[in-house]
Amino acid sequence: MDSQFNAAGTEYRRIVLCADDFGMNAAVDAGILGLAGRGRLSGASCLVDGPTFEAGARRLADSGLQLGLHLNFTESFGQAGPCQPLSSLIASAYLRRLPRRALQASIERQLRRFEYRIGRVPDYVDGHQHVHQLPGVREALVEAMGRYPEPRPWLRDTGNPRAAGLPLRLRAKAWVIAALGAASLRRQARARGLRTSGGFLGVYDFQGGVPAYLSWMRRWLGACRDGDVLMCHPALGPDPRDALSAQRQAEFEVLGGEAMADLLAHYRISIVGAQAPGSSG
Repeated sequence: MDSQFNAAGTEYRRIVLCADDFGMNAAVDAGILGLAGRGRLSGASCLVDGPTFEAGARRLADSGLQLGLHLNFTESFGQAGPCQPLSSLIASAYLRRLPRRALQASIERQLRRFEYRIGRVPDYVDGHQHVHQLPGVREALVEAMGRYPEPRPWLRDTGNPRAAGLPLRLRAKAWVIAALGAASLRRQARARGLRTSGGFLGVYDFQGGVPAYLSWMRRWLGACRDGDVLMCHPALGPDPRDALSAQRQAEFEVLGGEAMADLLAHYRISIVGAQAPGSSG
């Protein structure tokens, strides 16, 4: 990325702040759109089979955010194609039991649905619960990306977590996520000329309300480097069907509030979304 300076001539680090799960429910969608309106997001990742995606797609397309496909094989919305709990999916992936043709068909279907509703090609692709990097899924995804002309969508890389200063349980969670296929996805993507993101932040245990999330945000922003991706999961208002609803609301409060503005200024960080992040193949 090119350097960016504030009025005093001090260089900023620029990060890509992506909100996941657009389309999951109305509270999530409202939270993402609200933060977009405040200039507190770079992008939003879409669950294209989610119950509210179709209704919110036009407003999201007009938001000015980078928009990505949040590839889904674990959250059941009654959609066609493979779908199973994350633990079962991981086991099937590493036992090489995932049906390749069904994976390819589902990836293509999700990509086409994104393009139809948003009206353009996704800027990037990542995975709900990071499924995009699992064996079998990543090969089918990289193959599907090959049909796009340059510049192709970039892929989220979880393989370089910025976990300094976090407690051991969160560092371990970040490294487990990375170990589930990030290096192989990066290698395969680069072999096909696909871009991948740089460092990865935002992994935590979805507990603790505003105080905990503000504490983790302070540490993430202190550890990030130019071009890193920081994921988040905000929502505006409750949803009784969402087990993470309370913590999603806490994320929204932090991300949209003055404390976040103070942290961005303190650490000299700019939230951007105009360019693909981080490293490339």
